[in-house]
Amino acid sequence: MTLVSARELVTDAAARGTGIGAFNVIHLETAEGLVRASAEAGLPVILQISQNCADYHGSLEPIALATLAVARRAETPVAVHLDHAERPELVDEAIALGFGSVMFDGGALPYDENVAITAAVAARAHAAGVYIEGELGEVGGKDGAHAPGVRTDPDEARAFVAATGVDALAVAVGSSHAMTDRTASLDLELIGRLRDALDVPLVLHGSSGVADAVIADAVRAGMTKINVSTHLNGFFTRAVRATLDADPRLVDSRKYLTPAREALAGEAARMLRLFALDGAGVAG
Repeated sequence: MTLVSARELVTDAAARGTGIGAFNVIHLETAEGLVRASAEAGLPVILQISQNCADYHGSLEPIALATLAVARRAETPVAVHLDHAERPELVDEAIALGFGSVMFDGGALPYDENVAITAAVAARAHAAGVYIEGELGEVGGKDGAHAPGVRTDPDEARAFVAATGVDALAVAVGSSHAMTDRTASLDLELIGRLRDALDVPLVLHGSSGVADAVIADAVRAGMTKINVSTHLNGFFTRAVRATLDADPRLVDSRKYLTPAREALAGEAARMLRLFALDGAGVAG
């Protein structure tokens, strides 16, 4: 297998009524671990590079080209996706670099401005054959779609998709970004209403804060693309810390990044199975 578009993976998962894991790349070791997870689970994966990640590396191109290269050598279908781009020019750069899918995040903008910019970005993406995800939270809200208490209205979501032409929609249903405990309560009834109101797949951001059983219920209710970053970062970082604590004299970074990459891969493989509604993916 090789590099594919998220369009293929998300569309297939939606047709099956299952979920597809979309995991954030932080550095090369993350990308390698996530591709290893995909092979271990025998399931496809979406590798996401966020605007924050691009900024951390100084620009999008270095981490993008490395991630695309890792994806092309994968044994399983792997997509590379631009996540949470708030700068339209970053979307344009991702398209030029060969990303098969992008997300423009106008969730913190007033509704009319979000529609106008998202529609313009979507038109450019579609002209290049690229799949695009948009975001809608509280109409007129300025705290983004995943601030506490924000919920996406199904009628507004339908109007937003029609006005912008996005191919997938990130919606606010109770999750929140960067949670380190898995206590978020999702509005499953709202997920069902959104699924019924829209003809595009739903995307769950902030999934790190959602327990296994709740994520599985959300997939059954209509969620398709499940984004995870913080939860997997925790596995990576704890493995680094444990390795260094066990050998304070260790200076070769490969010696502590290798077990960290393996820890991330193991948990990512489990989550891929969970999102696919495979009982083997549920933590015991």
